[in-house]
Amino acid sequence: MRKKNKIDSKKDKTVRSINNNIRSSVRKINPILKEIVGKKVEVAIRDLQFSEKRISNDIKKTINSAVANAENNFQYDIDKLFVKEAYCGKKITMKRFRPRAKGRAAPILKPYSSVTIILSETKKMERHGTKS
Repeated sequence: MRKKNKIDSKKDKTVRSINNNIRSSVRKINPILKEIVGKKVEVAIRDLQFSEKRISNDIKKTINSAVANAENNFQYDIDKLFVKEAYCGKKITMKRFRPRAKGRAAPILKPYSSVTIILSETKKMERHGTKS
């Protein structure tokens, strides 16, 4: 199945970059990823650069990695690239314990996530319904 995806990605002119083990929860990463989908790469990087969220630096690194893959592996034009898809998924959860009153312990959960960013060179305009 992997080989089929690589062949399809060449036809569609898409490039993928995956960043595993980002130390943040999916709930915090999702709103940032939704903001950058559909934007040109330059605009998405600029938006992430001025974002106040800590995790935006890791997402920016993932986009830069995808741009480098597109330039070096497939010789795509960087100016035409845009973010086609961006999604994240759960990974492991580190479990730690904190001592509490009366000899009890409270759990501390430290979640990890993986971010996948797919860039495309040509933007297809999608139509949702017709206007009569």
